[in-house]
Amino acid sequence: MNKWPDDDVILFDGVCIFCSRWVRFVAKRDSAKRFLFTPIQSDYGARLARAFGIDPADPDTNAVVHGGEVFMKSDAALTVLSQLPGWGWVRALFVVPKPLRDSVYSMVARNRYRIFGKYDACFVPDDDLRARVIE
Repeated sequence: MNKWPDDDVILFDGVCIFCSRWVRFVAKRDSAKRFLFTPIQSDYGARLARAFGIDPADPDTNAVVHGGEVFMKSDAALTVLSQLPGWGWVRALFVVPKPLRDSVYSMVARNRYRIFGKYDACFVPDDDLRARVIE
């Protein structure tokens, strides 16, 4: 894949309650407002997903474009967290072997609807967050 034209974009499952809470968590702590968000159910999000090899109809990961690179699964979560004020310490978790981190991530991802629930449609962000959503 060529370099994605937009940077610091988080791709997420917009009908997943857990994923939507993740977006709110990040947005609340991202005082520099560096991250933008796109639900996989949007046109932009589906294009991004396909470019990364993610099936928009059955997403098994979130993703983030940061520094021109694409990160998925646990790498995406740790990359985002490590950019938030006060969360730089999570970089230490990169020493945990990726297969172990990703297996935990995948277990949560596979069961996210059953554990946390699912919206009937993409969640509607408040006005402040809406300005940071790309559709």
